[in-house]
Amino acid sequence: MSFLQGLPIGDLIAHYGYLAIFVIITLESAGLPLPGETILLTSAIYAGSTGGLNIVLVVVAAATAAILGDNLGYWVGRRWGMPLLLRYGHLIALDHGRLKLGQYLFREHGGKIVFFGRFTAMLRAYAAVLAGVNKLDARRFFIFNGLGGVAWASIMGFGAYWCGRSIEHIIGPIGLGLLAFVVFGGLALWLFMKRHEERLLIKAEAAIPGPLTTH
Repeated sequence: MSFLQGLPIGDLIAHYGYLAIFVIITLESAGLPLPGETILLTSAIYAGSTGGLNIVLVVVAAATAAILGDNLGYWVGRRWGMPLLLRYGHLIALDHGRLKLGQYLFREHGGKIVFFGRFTAMLRAYAAVLAGVNKLDARRFFIFNGLGGVAWASIMGFGAYWCGRSIEHIIGPIGLGLLAFVVFGGLALWLFMKRHEERLLIKAEAAIPGPLTTH
């Protein structure tokens, strides 16, 4: 239990259990920058090392919260996201052409972005909102969101639980490895986009001609 000592999130789990898991992951998935994955991993370790929580219920709470929160984020993005971005997007380098490019990418690869975004720190809190902003088909979103939520909660939850106390010794190097992967992956994606942005903008304009609207 030394891994959990001194962590405020550990106190949340000890006092509020499944409710803390559900609330934090729901809010993170809806678009707030909260430590959803951290509370899932910590809860799974807590369940494995103390028996104070049932790992199946931990995974169920996390998966349900992830799916519900993403659904909320999706509808918020779909209802209010595009009007705000069309009006103020240029202030954060999202001009009309790049907004159209976002719609094109979500049209072509939206399901993959939603599914794998659940496993990516940079996208976990925003993929659902962006899917709503970019009008990803609701049925497609629900399918990939559900699959992603269940896969994420199961892999991370049961994985941390089975590691048990040994997670204290491996989480450091694994965390650094994942951080490096995210940083270099993000850099590679940025370089790819910069290199191919002009070509993709042309393809986006051909696929979605005319001005974007809020409808």
